[in-house]
Amino acid sequence: MKLIGIDSSGMTASVAILEDDIVVAQYSVNHKKTHSQTLLPMLDEISRMTELDISTVDAIAISKGPGSFTGLRIGSATAKGLGFALDIPIVEVFTTDALAYNLCGTDKLVCPIMDARREQVYTGLYEFVKNDDIYMMETVLPASALAVEDIVARINEIGREVVFLGDGVPVYRDTVKNIITVPYSWASPNQNRQSAASVAALAAGKFKNGEFVNADAHVPEYLRLSQAERERKEKLAGE
Repeated sequence: MKLIGIDSSGMTASVAILEDDIVVAQYSVNHKKTHSQTLLPMLDEISRMTELDISTVDAIAISKGPGSFTGLRIGSATAKGLGFALDIPIVEVFTTDALAYNLCGTDKLVCPIMDARREQVYTGLYEFVKNDDIYMMETVLPASALAVEDIVARINEIGREVVFLGDGVPVYRDTVKNIITVPYSWASPNQNRQSAASVAALAAGKFKNGEFVNADAHVPEYLRLSQAERERKEKLAGE
């Protein structure tokens, strides 16, 4: 089984090639260029470096959201284009699921927090449970758009040590410190941002279970309205 993984849900642009249980290549950039400038050149580079025969790819794994509206649309368009061109399915993975999977094997509760602006974060809660000789990720709270105070209150209620990661950490670090009542830590720099390899690794299990869609059926999941949609809704409500 061979998958191409794509994540453009935040500032980090990331593409990866996963073959069976090996990450053959990953290319990630967290810099100023837009994802429309980076994703395809990055994929082309790792394809050339690994001598990838694109016709042997079984599916495209995509971070479907939540995240940046623009980033998700670019990633979605890239995945759909590849899916159509290669006539292969798309495996959709929640961004927060893939972020949490960066910490696979930890005995702590895992809480991704992505800055959603408007005093909210995209978040979720996850844990890893050992099943025979591998760790399986279980969802405690699915991907949600919440105030950071609400997710920390939920963690306090659960009462377990937690690890935070994601681009919301530098934004809300002080807020978390002031209200959390359980032991906590922050993920290390090599684990705390989006990774196409994690997207592809989670997608591999979904693909084996038949959890995929055709390219024309794939749409991003934003979890909330865009600013333009919110403003239009507020305008209509005021008329």
